[in-house]
Amino acid sequence: MDRQQEFVLRTIEERDIRFVRLWFTDVLGTLKSVAIAPAELESAFAEGIGFDGSAIEGFARVYEADMLAKPDPSTFQTLPWRGENPGTARMFCDIALPDGTPSMASPRHVLQRTLAKAADMGFSFYTHPEIEFFLLEKASAQGANPVPVDQGGYFDHVPKGTAHDFRRAAITMLESVGISVEFSHHEGGPGQNEIDLRYADALSTADNIMTFRTVIKEVALEQGVYATFMPKVWAEHPGSGMHTHMSLFEGDTNAFYEAGAPYQLSKTGRQFIAGLLTHAPEFTAVTNQWVNSYKRLWGGGEVPAHLTWGHNNRSALVRVPMYKPSKGQSSRVELRSLDAACNPYLAFAVMLAAGLKGIEEGYELPPETEDDVWSLTPRERRAMGIRPLPGSLHEAIEEMEASELVAETLGESVFDFFLRNKRAEWEAYRHQVTPFELERLLPLL
Repeated sequence: MDRQQEFVLRTIEERDIRFVRLWFTDVLGTLKSVAIAPAELESAFAEGIGFDGSAIEGFARVYEADMLAKPDPSTFQTLPWRGENPGTARMFCDIALPDGTPSMASPRHVLQRTLAKAADMGFSFYTHPEIEFFLLEKASAQGANPVPVDQGGYFDHVPKGTAHDFRRAAITMLESVGISVEFSHHEGGPGQNEIDLRYADALSTADNIMTFRTVIKEVALEQGVYATFMPKVWAEHPGSGMHTHMSLFEGDTNAFYEAGAPYQLSKTGRQFIAGLLTHAPEFTAVTNQWVNSYKRLWGGGEVPAHLTWGHNNRSALVRVPMYKPSKGQSSRVELRSLDAACNPYLAFAVMLAAGLKGIEEGYELPPETEDDVWSLTPRERRAMGIRPLPGSLHEAIEEMEASELVAETLGESVFDFFLRNKRAEWEAYRHQVTPFELERLLPLL
């Protein structure tokens, strides 16, 4: 038994923890949980806990159902919302087959595999997400007309506002489970908030995002409101995204930094951006996986939906944030399209794979776009060679289906299941008769 496992067992005994929740996600990014008694933990570390994989979205076919959840002791945290005594803790799990080999259907393994490829190239991958979400009046959360908890705007300080109390409670709880928060504020839409997590390695960040979504929903329920990460709740207000800053390190050196280069951005950084721009249409179905995601991407409100990059140009898909002369290690790039309703393990995997492909193949970075892309007409964009992201989940699926990069990154089982599920979602959506059609066409036709 290693030291981390010993630490977990000792902590459980010292803190009187009676339930240990083992967490993992299905292919769509839904959190799954099974609780075990502390007495079973040594066995879980050694052999894993068996479960029926065929009952989990995308994990297994019926005839290969047996799977094992093996807890990762480095992710151990007590859960503060379950009361002090007796306590509850959680660990994320790696999913294995009965013979002990990793399951190719595990999203966490997909990311681990891609991180291993980066490591073979000499790189570590770090991410920093800015996570947006809406707070709604609880009674309206299930209805056709959701009601925001306030009418605040960007950076607004709402006196005695629900959002202040909410963010304070949420950040306190996040920090109690080891998740460091950098900033928090009211966002541009009514009831919309943003909380930014501190930079961490990509696997820890993906685990943290899954914990974050759980904490936010728990705190909301405690406070009598409802939190949603749905990308676009109201047509007339901005949607919620998850702008993500990324950097590659070679040991302790930031591989994106080069003193004296334009924006202090190295050749490696430029090739990484070129990889993102080249392959973004192919991986958008993963970073923006719901039919509703495209209402945000194409619904206005300063969402970048074209394949451009720029320095401090917020209409660009990939932004190179302002360089700080005293902080060369902070050089990074920011992808602004993805939303917080994605599966973070799969999203980070395809984003990293695209950037690495740009480095491997020596992709040439196109000229930066200084124009406000939103203010250009479609004809002007075409003349400038500016291509769009997919306009719907259907278009994104078609791009993904033809992508060797995404197929290789996700692996056959995840790739096939994801496409099947998204096609079914699109077909179900296409058959709907919407309020727009009833209001616009019923009186007219």
